[in-house]
Amino acid sequence: MSEIVAARTPSYSRIELATVSSRAQANLLGNIHGGEVLKLADSTAGVVAQRHSGGPAVTAALDEMAFLEPVRVGDIVRTFGQINWVGTSSMEIGVRIETQPWDATTELRHVGSAYFVFVAIDGAGAARPVPALEPETDDDRRRMREAEIRRAHRLAKRREIEAVRLG
Repeated sequence: MSEIVAARTPSYSRIELATVSSRAQANLLGNIHGGEVLKLADSTAGVVAQRHSGGPAVTAALDEMAFLEPVRVGDIVRTFGQINWVGTSSMEIGVRIETQPWDATTELRHVGSAYFVFVAIDGAGAARPVPALEPETDDDRRRMREAEIRRAHRLAKRREIEAVRLG
């Protein structure tokens, strides 16, 4: 079994990615497909999860994705990812998506947010332990508490659905 690394801080794995949206990603309305935005957010969360866990990690769930405004062709799309919570092998990563027109220096627009659950895996694809999370700021602690609430809701929903299935 691999050695567990000491706790890591959110800043250890926090990242920002950026890209320019193109016509190939557009829907019939001329906006960027939500799936393209989601793909970029998932990639951002994946990098955060792999950095924090120190190796491979896979998307286990998308807890929430809120699209607040459309992303337009030519927009510079920026994603900001941060780890919010960790369990034994799972991690919640929050991603904020912002845009800015490519030809303007206007302020960034917050166009979406998402919460991903990733699981760290070993070479055989089995779950592996991840380092603990050591919050550094009041904002980090708030994010951790909110992530714990989302996790409790996910688990309660799962139990309720299983109870219905069992009749």
